[in-house]
Amino acid sequence: MAKSLWEILVPNYSNDGTKYSLDHHHGWDAKIREIGAGLTILKPAKGQWLNSDAILFSEEMIPVRVYCDEESIDRIVQLTLDHYQQEAVLAYEVSRNVKLVYRRG
Repeated sequence: MAKSLWEILVPNYSNDGTKYSLDHHHGWDAKIREIGAGLTILKPAKGQWLNSDAILFSEEMIPVRVYCDEESIDRIVQLTLDHYQQEAVLAYEVSRNVKLVYRRG
């Protein structure tokens, strides 16, 4: 299966407003590294979205990029739903045109 660059939005706060600890995030990071070929954690961004009941949520999200195939991103989304106890998780393909070049030597 072909790999792509994906981005997934990871919450910085729980549903009750408690900020997730660095250890909690590091636990997620370790699980993702086991699935994908690595990850890039970007600076947090403010997001707003409507749930299925049209309730507006405003929250700080952490964009994380992962190089993996579609089956792996599906596993990562499910793992993220469970790890962060979320109602929904958004992931999207950034690009299929990815070049990962290793130094020879």
